[in-house]
Amino acid sequence: MRYFELFDLPVQFDVDLVLLQDRFRAIQKQVHPDKFANGSDQQKLMAVQQASEVNDAYETLKHPLSRAEYMVAQHGHDVRHEQKTIRDGLFLMQQMELREELEEIESSSDPEAAIDVFYNDVKKLITQYTEEFNKNFDKTDFKAAALSVKKLRFIYKLKDEAQSLEDKLLDY
Repeated sequence: MRYFELFDLPVQFDVDLVLLQDRFRAIQKQVHPDKFANGSDQQKLMAVQQASEVNDAYETLKHPLSRAEYMVAQHGHDVRHEQKTIRDGLFLMQQMELREELEEIESSSDPEAAIDVFYNDVKKLITQYTEEFNKNFDKTDFKAAALSVKKLRFIYKLKDEAQSLEDKLLDY
């Protein structure tokens, strides 16, 4: 099942999320298992499988990182479970600086302001690597696009860690 085709969307990173959600709901109405409650066991099983596949497709395309991972995987660069270190010296230096910045937030004199600065830095990097991904994907340089996805994964992971730290600081 090709996810973009399923929702009749162009294969591109920028997705109209409202349109995606509308089409997801329309398809779910067609394949929802409750619709086959009086059907045979095979029909019920098929409905459950189809609903599950539609849910997976929707969740994949809804989130920018999983969408990018899916897009490069469709072109032979499945990086979703890859753990190899990126061999880009500048990026590695940037990783180390961001890790240090994140570690220092808790002991800073104004942790809330420090975490806001950190979020702004992360947001800029997400924009930068997303643009890099788009440029490489549009040029059909899928290997370079996959590298951009790996960088995005690291940045999104840092964002999640910052969110956990913020929750801790605000005592949620």
